[in-house]
Amino acid sequence: MSAIQNRYEFVYLFDVTNGNPNGDPDAGNLPRLDPETNKGLVTDVCLKRKIRNFAALSRDGEPRYGIYVQEGAILNEKHRAAYRAVRPDDKEVESAKKLSPKEAEEKAVRRFMCDNFFDVRSFGAVMSTSINCGQVRGPVQLSFAHSVEPILPLEISITRMAATSEKEAKERKDGDPADDGRRDNRTMGRKHVVPYGLYRCHGYISAKLAEGTGFDGDDLDLLWSALEGMFDHDRSAARGEMAGRKLVLFRHDSALGNAPAHRLFDLVTVKRHFQGEDYDLDGPGTGNLPPARRFADYRITLDAERVPAGVTMIERF
Repeated sequence: MSAIQNRYEFVYLFDVTNGNPNGDPDAGNLPRLDPETNKGLVTDVCLKRKIRNFAALSRDGEPRYGIYVQEGAILNEKHRAAYRAVRPDDKEVESAKKLSPKEAEEKAVRRFMCDNFFDVRSFGAVMSTSINCGQVRGPVQLSFAHSVEPILPLEISITRMAATSEKEAKERKDGDPADDGRRDNRTMGRKHVVPYGLYRCHGYISAKLAEGTGFDGDDLDLLWSALEGMFDHDRSAARGEMAGRKLVLFRHDSALGNAPAHRLFDLVTVKRHFQGEDYDLDGPGTGNLPPARRFADYRITLDAERVPAGVTMIERF
């Protein structure tokens, strides 16, 4: 299948209930926040990881749908596979610690990586390691996701009832004569959660860059499916309940596009909904409303009448 011919932008909304969508390890795993607005942040890297995981689950073992960035992967060995394909008769490929493409090989090496790895074909990759496969600029890019309103993370104490080892259990039992017997095998810990947050992310897909990587219609369908279902295959107690809530696509008639992206994003608005009334998120009365705790506390509006000529708005879900 040939590369896509249309430029796309999209608005993606997802929410989290009683979970930590993207903890910061440098801040004690607290949910990431914009310090000036207290709005929650989820990085593009986090979302791409979930898309990769969904692609691996749904297309496992299929040609063209390998995943380049995987936990525990040795990237140089994946690069070496490209050199095996380009230099089938070169025995040094298997043992060389450094490999660089000759001028005639550069496109072939990059093409192998694009043809075999979905995430390289989609997001691009910097592969300039000791086994050098160059760089690929991907057609699919995501912004950071921001919560539509400020969030207030909670720090909750948790208790582990079991000891790690016999030595630890004995030390606890003998260490405090005044212990009442209820804590002899307990370890205290902390958990950070967001009671509720609705997050908004913007995405961009360049048809011109897709020509260079071979990102095609099947890849596009897989991306939409991932955004719809990736949280259902990424469950953990730490992340609480996360769900994709809305995906709105803007398909341009041309490869270069028919309208600026920011004008299209303005056509999707989010308002607070309370007792049958809608309120602007930055309006003067919003601060008097009770905190949002479910998706029904928001109203999402699509202004289809203002869609520019040459652009089609599609409500995917």
